[in-house]
Amino acid sequence: MKTAAISKLKASLSEYLARVKAGEEVLVTERGKPVAKIIPLKRGKTEISVHLLTLERAGLVSIGTGKLPRGFWNQPRPKDRKGLALKALLEEREEGR
Repeated sequence: MKTAAISKLKASLSEYLARVKAGEEVLVTERGKPVAKIIPLKRGKTEISVHLLTLERAGLVSIGTGKLPRGFWNQPRPKDRKGLALKALLEEREEGR
């Protein structure tokens, strides 16, 4: 993570924003004390919420790539011998959900 004083950030804002766009975080300091953090909001073409990025940095979630693993649709499906999934679906449709 890059650290920048407010005065240096103001003088070179476009340089620091380019770093953030590339995925790097910038810690903004005032008189040596952290006051803010600039983080990227986008990954590729998909916008990701700040809250979700915070959870990812804390190690609480993992943000996927949006692509399913190869062979996903060829994996065996679990058996529903009692037909509970179909029953629940039909009940939801009757309720208008």
